Amino acid sequence: MELKQFCDLMEGIAPKALALDFDNVGLLIEPDHTEIKKVLLALDCTGQVAKEAAEWGADLVVTHHPQFFHGVKSIGFSSPTTGAAAILLRNGIGHFAAHTNLDAAIGGVNDTLCDLPGLVDVQPLAPENIGRVGRLPTPMKLTAFSALCGRLLSAQAAFAGEGDKLVSTVAVLGGSGGGDIDFAFAAGADAYLTGEAHHHQILQAREMGLGLVLCGHYETERVVLKSLYNRLQNESRDVQYAITLREKAPLQFS
Repeated sequence: MELKQFCDLMEGIAPKALALDFDNVGLLIEPDHTEIKKVLLALDCTGQVAKEAAEWGADLVVTHHPQFFHGVKSIGFSSPTTGAAAILLRNGIGHFAAHTNLDAAIGGVNDTLCDLPGLVDVQPLAPENIGRVGRLPTPMKLTAFSALCGRLLSAQAAFAGEGDKLVSTVAVLGGSGGGDIDFAFAAGADAYLTGEAHHHQILQAREMGLGLVLCGHYETERVVLKSLYNRLQNESRDVQYAITLREKAPLQFS
């Protein structure tokens, strides 16, 4: 597959127009060749992921998080912020990012999160339409919903709110969704599943009576990699795709 064809394929999956204004998505590092045969998928392009891509002979690394949000004045192999980019450049490997556009896209991060507990009647979460809101097939207590999310995401789930609160309507936003608590509440959610929130946002949710379930930034976004892998493999069978084996959650629990 030619590089332009791959970029067009990703545009169909996660259109750039869906990305928020602050974001930096699309082809961030151009490979030194145009034929794409191997693509490695990851949440982040860390040094370990870049090395894995080089050893596997990847032509392109596709990540959820972009390597670059702000201007870079230098690139160095020993730099914690640009070392991965240096490895890719040295090996002629490109980097493509689909971030908030993949959050918002049909079949993206938040649709995948909704599918896990089987939410029905799912709608976009206004006003940015990145998150989702839907109903559980069977209402359950907040404690049970939190435990369910932890199992489904292989995460340590934490919740805020009354444990006996009955949860039926659920809002979801993978990653850092603490800033959208007001929108989850306005949508009529009984509980809000996201990755992380600040202390004052957790208190805000509790005061509102909105059950808050936190399962980790990494854990609530990495779930999209399998569905993205399946879609890419189905729509471009002449390319070999792989999900990184070296990426691990940055936070470990003792």
